[in-house]
Amino acid sequence: MTQSGAPTRVHRAAIQQARDFAAGRIGRREFLTRATALGLSATAVHALGGLAAPVAAQERRPGGTLRIQMGVRPVRDPRTADWPEIANFTRGWLEYLVEYTCEGTLRGMLLESWEVDEDATTYVLHLRPGVTWTNGDAFDAQDVLRMFGYWCDRSVAGNSMAGRLASLVDPETGQLRDGAVEEVDPLTVRVTLPAPDVTIMAGLADYPAAVVHASHDPETMLDSPVGTGPYLPESFAPHASAVLVRNTAHDWWGAGVEGWEEPTLERIEFIDLGTDPASWIAAIKADTVDMLHENLGGFIEEADELGWERSEVVTGATVVLRGNQTAQVDGGTPYADLRVRQALQMAVDNAVCLELGYGDRGTVAHNHHVAPIHPDYAEVGPTPFNPEKASALMVEAGLEDFRHELVTLDDGFTRRTGAAAAALLTDAGIAVTHRVLPGSAFWSEWTSFPLSITEWNHRPLGVQILALAYRSGEPWNESGYANPEFDALLARAMSIADAEARREVMADMERMLQRDAVIVQPYWRALYRHFRPGVVGAEMHPTFEIHPYGLGFAAG
Repeated sequence: MTQSGAPTRVHRAAIQQARDFAAGRIGRREFLTRATALGLSATAVHALGGLAAPVAAQERRPGGTLRIQMGVRPVRDPRTADWPEIANFTRGWLEYLVEYTCEGTLRGMLLESWEVDEDATTYVLHLRPGVTWTNGDAFDAQDVLRMFGYWCDRSVAGNSMAGRLASLVDPETGQLRDGAVEEVDPLTVRVTLPAPDVTIMAGLADYPAAVVHASHDPETMLDSPVGTGPYLPESFAPHASAVLVRNTAHDWWGAGVEGWEEPTLERIEFIDLGTDPASWIAAIKADTVDMLHENLGGFIEEADELGWERSEVVTGATVVLRGNQTAQVDGGTPYADLRVRQALQMAVDNAVCLELGYGDRGTVAHNHHVAPIHPDYAEVGPTPFNPEKASALMVEAGLEDFRHELVTLDDGFTRRTGAAAAALLTDAGIAVTHRVLPGSAFWSEWTSFPLSITEWNHRPLGVQILALAYRSGEPWNESGYANPEFDALLARAMSIADAEARREVMADMERMLQRDAVIVQPYWRALYRHFRPGVVGAEMHPTFEIHPYGLGFAAG
């Protein structure tokens, strides 16, 4: 079966997912994600699940400049990008093999379609014909082969794509496995895995998976941009502003292709107004922005009252309080001690953090980083809240006089969540100092702080999150957790296509993360975005994505 058109054969796992959806075992978004990852088109998946067809895009008028409030983070080699705002800017000219939509489906972008065998060990990728790079080169199978080598290079510091595609990486060389990716013809690539992996297509849609040209150089990518997208960078000033302009010299492949909107905006301006939402509201009142990247707290109602459109979505976005088990503090490694991590977990009331940190706009989490909306989520219950036991554990560890330094970003909700957690720790008799850092200082060191709170984005599958954040040795493993038993369970879970069967393994991993007290994960976030009436294509995306080609102003 293929991702576009009506498949001749529906993957058996997709049929089971349709049954799970009908029985209420998985939600709509998760059904759409899982089934489209197996190669079904959005139209076919909606029919399989008995859902109404996707709503057609609203008509847009040509021209115009759209001004977007968003943090402008320093651009870096895409495979090492560690924040979605980076990709929201580079997405103007750097595109993806696969796109994750607001609705939750995966659809081919530079791929026209793909096929997955029954065991999820062979993926046949069909490239979209007629795609060219902005320098005139044809996009073909050799580009895709090159990209898999680029993504699977573990020698590149901070390359999180090697973790997303871990099943394709040779553990001996840290490079793409020999023979794992091969050209069938100039528009077809075959990917062969040594073991099943159900996360491959979702991983190719994540924001560090941008496709770059053979001439790509991270140092000159803004000065000499080459991509396949319809925009080009005009200017870029970190923490201030960034501008995309329509590339009228490039015939974008999406123009005239069914299901894709031809770009209409002449110019897109990203304006960094800092982390205080009050400044975002002030910009609305001053008529200096047309769209917010995100809105938070009581400012949500304020934007409503100003007459702006609200878009919201329930996601697996969250915040995580973790001790880094490898971090040195005064010559020791306090968070390598299980008793210390258990004390932190027992001292923090997650419901209080949700109320004080995020205004109850979400749901309480259970300290294992797999969300109820994930298709492989297993209900294992919460960990105990026991401040008295927490204090006793710190004494038992010989650290009753130790002062923890809890580091958070100065962005509103993580700062408030940190303040709530610090107050709860203090109430339990655990000494703590809350240190708040600006974004530039926080994100340059986020993986190395001994104790901190980090914001994590939604991913379509629970196993994706666990592989990125808790598998031994991964670049984004900020807790320093290294457990071979957990890694083995994760490998097993990633090889199981059926969500119900995978849920049994997930339950063991969730309990293991709780038992090892790896994190304090207080809540799951609902996400909000506001935009001026008449702006099209600005709906809140589960992973904060902004798609420049789809933005515009309503016609009429």
